[in-house]
Amino acid sequence: MNLSKFSKLPLTQAMLQNLDTLDYKMMTPIQAEALPAVLEGRDIMAEAKTGSGKTAAFGIGLLHNLDVKKFRVQALVLCPTRELADQVAKELRRLARFAHNIKILMLTGGESFGKQLGSLSHQAHIVVGTPGRVLKHLNKESLSLEDLNTFVLDEADRMLDMGFMEEVESIMKFLPRYHQTLLFSATYDDAVKAVAHKLLDNALHIKTTTEETPNDIEELFYKTDDKLSTLINLLGSTKPKNVIIFTNTKFEAKELSEKLVTRKIDALALHGDLEQYERNDVLVQFANSSTPILVATDVAARGLDIKALSMVVNYDLPHTKETYTHRIGRTGRAGAKGVALTLYENFEEEKVAEYKEEAKRQFLDASDIEEVDSFEMTPEFVTLVIEGGKKDKLRAGDILGALSGEAGLAGSSIGKIDIYERQAYVAVASDDIDRAFKYLKSGKIKNRKFSVWTL
Repeated sequence: MNLSKFSKLPLTQAMLQNLDTLDYKMMTPIQAEALPAVLEGRDIMAEAKTGSGKTAAFGIGLLHNLDVKKFRVQALVLCPTRELADQVAKELRRLARFAHNIKILMLTGGESFGKQLGSLSHQAHIVVGTPGRVLKHLNKESLSLEDLNTFVLDEADRMLDMGFMEEVESIMKFLPRYHQTLLFSATYDDAVKAVAHKLLDNALHIKTTTEETPNDIEELFYKTDDKLSTLINLLGSTKPKNVIIFTNTKFEAKELSEKLVTRKIDALALHGDLEQYERNDVLVQFANSSTPILVATDVAARGLDIKALSMVVNYDLPHTKETYTHRIGRTGRAGAKGVALTLYENFEEEKVAEYKEEAKRQFLDASDIEEVDSFEMTPEFVTLVIEGGKKDKLRAGDILGALSGEAGLAGSSIGKIDIYERQAYVAVASDDIDRAFKYLKSGKIKNRKFSVWTL
């Protein structure tokens, strides 16, 4: 099916109006191929790359088939990471604005189990979660799937890579006999196909990766005997606005970020040893330009939703070519040109040879890069944390009004504002951070005082 309008689908007028307000005008290839079948209740095995619009491809369908008056879990979406689950839940909430009282609940690790028990006691229509935490609730009988009609497995390839399939198979035992299963994956190797065979019944197979416009990415490989110096010279010569640097281990991620900071290059590490609140702090700062560099492992970075990323660096060669594709696919999105740099040493020559099949990739020597002196990367913004959030009825407009009004900051000095349940994050231009902090420390927002600090 060619790209077409959502109005061609048998959706309610309220749903179509909401899609229009969200600027969903034309269906992407995966949406055009999958949505008609999803609405019909068919099982689907879909191959679509990250950023192709697959969340809407299953989200619109499961929301359309929802009985809003029935406060029972009718859809379960499993994701490999907390970050992807959060991203999916946010998009589903946007899509769900067409109807009142649709409750979407996240069940992921790193969050209070007791708090989740409280939320489940009030029931939900849709659960988005990670396999481990969902299975724990099922075993504790705090979550029931007896009314479920749609089961979604998002990024099945990463579920396999991260060793979650045993838990997924355990979750399947709690599913009712008759239900719709939607399986989405960026790649379909033999292992994913074996999982699909267990999960799906008379499924429609969809592959849209060949139809999707590839990201415009310049791919450069540099041979070096000093990766840190090469990295700094590359950053100094290209001066990217923001960068994700991939390492293969959490130890390397932490160590590299610390080395960069000692060289006056601001960086934060994202890896599996961080507590949830620490992960949130890191992700918020990178997303709102309060740090220009994120050093991450593949597992930690899965599901990150960074709209405009200037560059990706493979500080360590990825273990597989599929991982390489996932990494570099984060840059060059939405029509922008991206850059992917890969560093390798002499002993890795044989492994790098596998990447030379693509003619567009360039293979260079680090000695060709101009050395930079006194190079620094400092953040454009600094993040303020306000000890108040959705629970306190705090809105982005309240914070914006306080800073641009009584505090006297220019609108251009106030960046991204993120509101969570109990905390709010606001990015403030580095030159104005002292004034903003001083005001929020002594002033009020909505006639209330809140604790505040900088990250």
